[in-house]
Amino acid sequence: MISKRTALMSAATLCSALAIGLVMQHTAGSPQTSVAAPVAELAVVAKAAPPDLSADVPLQIDAISLTAATPEAGDSDAQQVLRQKPETSCEMTAEAVPGPMAEVRLTVLSLCRPGERLTIHHNGMMFSSRLDETGALTVQIPALSSSAVFIVEPKSGRGAVATTSVPDLYLVSRVVLQWAGNSGFELHAREFGAGYGSAGHVWRGADLTAGRGSVVQLGDATQLAPRLAEVYSVPRLGGDQSGAIDLTVEAEVTAINCGRDVSAQTLELRDGRLRTRDLTLAMPDCAATGDFLVLNNLLETLKIAAN
Repeated sequence: MISKRTALMSAATLCSALAIGLVMQHTAGSPQTSVAAPVAELAVVAKAAPPDLSADVPLQIDAISLTAATPEAGDSDAQQVLRQKPETSCEMTAEAVPGPMAEVRLTVLSLCRPGERLTIHHNGMMFSSRLDETGALTVQIPALSSSAVFIVEPKSGRGAVATTSVPDLYLVSRVVLQWAGNSGFELHAREFGAGYGSAGHVWRGADLTAGRGSVVQLGDATQLAPRLAEVYSVPRLGGDQSGAIDLTVEAEVTAINCGRDVSAQTLELRDGRLRTRDLTLAMPDCAATGDFLVLNNLLETLKIAAN
């Protein structure tokens, strides 16, 4: 005699076989695409012997409903997209839009990877960031090339590339200091003879109106082993002051970097040309924690002319 459990298992096996056949038939007639679709897992629940069809026993099979998922009440638009198009919603996209002062607004979107770490590359500059809880990131990046290319590298899966034209790049001079880890580096500019802490001393902790130029930090310093970059930008025209801008690289001695060698790199954009230089610095022992090392001659002095 066929038990009810055996009959149900046989019916489920038959439905699975029919579903697999339908999927194979549909795939065979569709064009190939480069989008990776989710892979279904088939689990073998039990291995039952074939039923004895000669027995005169009524066979009872419960109805199985095969229906497409529909958006539920309260679902957001992003959730509905994930339900309806799982094969495309994980695709990462990037868009670059030029703005004033030769800066570019980079927008990255990947709905199914909220919070994922990213590394952004641009003309030798690198910094790490993170998608927010919606799977999006928007960041303003000082451009280093008039034909700007931005490569977004995620922690896993495929990334994205965005390009744009930056026609006003020639109007600014730019210096980048970048490093990996919590190495305590800082980039300082003292414009037209300014002293430390006075008007014209520009660094990431200064007020935006402190000087003619500005320093921005790129990257998420809260990450484990972050990649960070500081960029000093100054207009080459349009001001009423002229003279030299002294640039220094400083490194604070901390409990993390004391007694170790720390590395950094500089990129200098002058007259449309980019020059790079590597730096390795031996930090003092931990008794000097809280002190600063100042490197005065690493970066060339900028010359700015008035109107």
